[in-house]
Amino acid sequence: MRRAGLAKTALLAVVVIGAAAAAASIVVAPGLNGLAGAVLAVICLTIAIFDYRQMIIPDELNAFAFIAGLAAAGLDFSPANAVLAALARAGGMFAAFFAFRFAYRRLRGLEGMGLGDVKLAAVAGAWLDWPQLPAAVNIAALSALTVALFARLRGRQLEWTAKLPFGVFFAPSIWACWWLAAWRDAAM
Repeated sequence: MRRAGLAKTALLAVVVIGAAAAAASIVVAPGLNGLAGAVLAVICLTIAIFDYRQMIIPDELNAFAFIAGLAAAGLDFSPANAVLAALARAGGMFAAFFAFRFAYRRLRGLEGMGLGDVKLAAVAGAWLDWPQLPAAVNIAALSALTVALFARLRGRQLEWTAKLPFGVFFAPSIWACWWLAAWRDAAM
């Protein structure tokens, strides 16, 4: 019975967090851009939950987030240029993450990053401008390291080969960086 109560509490927390992030998106960027940000918030939360529970990011979620990012770019004053720039950033992020994945496997003989994370990097490129991309990656990496450190401090043994679902940290950092950029733009 106690487990069912925890599950209901967790579900309620997820719904509240998703609704709050969606509302925050609409408040900071009223109109279609805010609606796009709300979609991003919900997709990122869903990706984080999937990656946490199953250690996988479904291709369908990455594809939906990517297409939504291109559609959001199309809301710009110069839609064609904005979509091309989003595609260039997405390609650059995909290439960088794929190169990291390839090099890690080559050097260590182990998978260091799943393809879902590589595709999620392309999603980040579709949604964020160049200055926000390193911030999103750094926020995600530092958050993951902090969680690993706290697990270690609580006595959990972590091997060098331990798996950590990076999408749990990366997806929310994409939305957070989008939100911060929208907030900055609204303040200008």
